[in-house]
Amino acid sequence: MMATDTSTNGFDQTIHAPNRLRICAMLDAATEAEFSAIQERLQVSASVLSKHVSVLVEAGYVQQRKAVRATRQRVWLSMTAQGRRAYRDHVAALRAIVGEDSE
Repeated sequence: MMATDTSTNGFDQTIHAPNRLRICAMLDAATEAEFSAIQERLQVSASVLSKHVSVLVEAGYVQQRKAVRATRQRVWLSMTAQGRRAYRDHVAALRAIVGEDSE
């Protein structure tokens, strides 16, 4: 895992990309989510989602769990503790930018 060096006052360039921000928001609200469910919700191709997930995995923010279910390989994604902190810090930084109090 590679730690990112893109955070300033909680604002994180890695998370800020719209699809990565949405991925983090969905994973922050759940223990884990299946790759295909996130793909459907974001309405992106598997390759687009895979690229965004790879960036988050490389940053140490997301982890993948693979398993075979009903003869098909399934991939589940979850936030790491580091990823959850980075996401919440990023949301707080966004709130500060627009002048809202953070939680």
